[in-house]
Amino acid sequence: MTDTTSHASRGRDEVYLNFIGGQWRQGSTPDWDENRNPARPNDVLGKSTRSTAADVGKAIEAAAAAQKEWARKPRTARAAVLEKVAQLMRSRIDTFAKTITLEEGKNFNEARGETLKSINVLEFTASEGRRPTGEVIPSDMPNTLIYTTRSPLGVVGIITPWNFPLCIPVWKIAPGLLEGNAIVFKAATLTPATAKLLVFTFEEAGLPAGVLNLVYGSGAVVGNAIVDDPRVKAISFTGSNEVGTELYARAARRGAHVQLEMGGKNPVIVCADADLDQAVEATVMGAFGSTGQRCTATSRVVVERSVQKAFVEKLLPLVRAIKVGDGITNPSAMGPVVDIKQYKSVLKAIEDAKSDGAKLVCGGEPCTAPGGGHFVTPTVFDDVKPSMRLAREEVFGPVLAIIPVDGFEEAIEVSNNVEYGLSSSIYTNDVKRVMQYADRIETGMMHVNSPTVGGEAQAPFGGCKATGIGGREMGSTGPQFFCEIKTMYIDYNTTVRKTNTY
Repeated sequence: MTDTTSHASRGRDEVYLNFIGGQWRQGSTPDWDENRNPARPNDVLGKSTRSTAADVGKAIEAAAAAQKEWARKPRTARAAVLEKVAQLMRSRIDTFAKTITLEEGKNFNEARGETLKSINVLEFTASEGRRPTGEVIPSDMPNTLIYTTRSPLGVVGIITPWNFPLCIPVWKIAPGLLEGNAIVFKAATLTPATAKLLVFTFEEAGLPAGVLNLVYGSGAVVGNAIVDDPRVKAISFTGSNEVGTELYARAARRGAHVQLEMGGKNPVIVCADADLDQAVEATVMGAFGSTGQRCTATSRVVVERSVQKAFVEKLLPLVRAIKVGDGITNPSAMGPVVDIKQYKSVLKAIEDAKSDGAKLVCGGEPCTAPGGGHFVTPTVFDDVKPSMRLAREEVFGPVLAIIPVDGFEEAIEVSNNVEYGLSSSIYTNDVKRVMQYADRIETGMMHVNSPTVGGEAQAPFGGCKATGIGGREMGSTGPQFFCEIKTMYIDYNTTVRKTNTY
């Protein structure tokens, strides 16, 4: 067991190594990637090793060697490791939260919330270890028992993004381990410290060597090596549509299981009868919480024209009151965009919206802050047309588009007229509209009089259309991606008989 202090976040001298076969080791290249604080870009937190395809191969080899013994452990024993991880994580909530804030940028309160959500996921997934995993099915034949069981896939690749560097890995790794698989985990290069702390916590909880392996490096090298290796039976990926669709095509060529969670362009429908104060408050939280850098963020308000002016008048004071700054020194401030590349992307989306004719009513500029961080002012565009880029393309930053419509029918049409389908919300007091919305909206998650963001550990998470492929994550459905269903027929008749075959 490695000393705890060497794997907690220690500061500028922190080194993030691969974890392969129970050993922390440097990648095969001499190169490193710096880990910088997006609120203070000159503050180098540490450096992560850069790996080659050969390093990935070693991780897959270690996972394959450890997987069968792990799968032979009782399901309840595998669940007990997850319970232990949850306990350890609860004892160091603030350490995880500070690590997330320093390298990803979300404020300390939001980072603490992400840590608590991760604990909830671990606890719920562990509880699945004592629930039934199959069913008994009536047979057409006498003296015949039919039932189903689950079998692990083997080695599974987990590829995760930077925006939820703890929670997303947890909700993939936990069900994968519960089902008896071994994991090769490619963490986001921008958030190496959180990944290191998470994997160390699994090590400390007693997970056998080789069952969980961590490899740092670029997606082009590490990600492709995971996807292309025939020993990896499944890949669960969260990230951009561009990368995800290419990953899907590569993995499909060799018949691997693939699960993708990708983009979102989530609408809030505000009906004329809505409680506008409630709708405004939820919109501000959904659009600007986590700096808008979450796939469930509220990016569009589809509002009936008769209440558009009143809605905007109530919205703008709340947006202008948002404090922007370092999430360590101000635990409730809106933090920076994660890095210079994303910062430039957000500013370009703002300029594109202006050139397309959208009406800028708030923000729209870089924000000067101590430390020179990648801050953008909370931004609102009004009178956005559904055909504009801002109404259709994911920004992944603190930018909100207000789209006026002439009624409920047009609101549903506009909400659905994008390629994504992750989350949506409606604000209304009309139960008929609520049920029509539920029947017709094209999103995997729906909210009534509540924000588009969020999801609970015990409920399925995911979207449709270009957002998601391969089944839902979290909840009781989450583990199903990580296993094969086997059907058993037992004939306990004592005499020879003719059977029906199909």
